[in-house]
Formats: sequence, C-alpha cells, structure tokens
Amino acid sequence: QVQLVQSGGGLVQPGASLRLSCTASGLTFSRYVMGWFRQAPGKEREFVAAITGGGSTIAYADSVRGRFTISRDNTKNTLWLQMNKLEPEDTADYYCAADLGLMSRTSAPYDYWGQGTQVTVSS
Repeated sequence: QVQLVQSGGGLVQPGASLRLSCTASGLTFSRYVMGWFRQAPGKEREFVAAITGGGSTIAYADSVRGRFTISRDNTKNTLWLQMNKLEPEDTADYYCAADLGLMSRTSAPYDYWGQGTQVTVSS
C-alpha cells in the first residue's frame, strides 16, 4: 500500500519558519515527481512547489518563490518543504503528492497524496 505520511505543521507568527516533511512508502520514490500543494478554506487547491525524481528540476509558485525551498532525499524516501518568512496568506492545509509522470502545476496528474498538515500563520 502506497502511503505518504506528512508532519511538521503548526501555528506560527508572521516571519517565522516551518519545515514540512513527507515520507513515502510502498513506491519507488526516486521515480516520482514530488509536489507540494495547499488549500485554504473556501479556495481551490493550489500548486506550491515540485521537484523531479533526481532533484534536477524544481518549480515554485510565484507566491512562494524566494521564501520556500523544496528538497528530497531518495535514500530516505523523504520530501521536505522549508518555509521561511511565513505570511498570513500562507495559512492553509498543505499536501504532498507523488506523480509518476511529468512535473505538473496542477493537482490532477498526481497519483498519490499525503494526509495533509495544517499551517496557520497568525499574530
């Protein structure tokens, strides 16, 4: 059974940092593009960042570029999202996802999803 297990969310003040993790099992991790998406209440799920299987190509949403860093360690089957300079607009449920196809900024092509973790940025 394929599982993506997330951790690292929480409630922080604006300007703070958080690091989300996503650990995969039941798949050949290095074959998959991995992505982060987020969904705020009442809004559609939106793309945050993605990284190809070998880490050679990375993409970010304009809203997080320069503040967030996506990374992976294929020996640990783990994906991270380092989030710095967090803003209230970053408040959302964050999801990791795995895609056996090409890198995509839409959620539809992703084959597997984590359970989500809440990030709340508030003063």
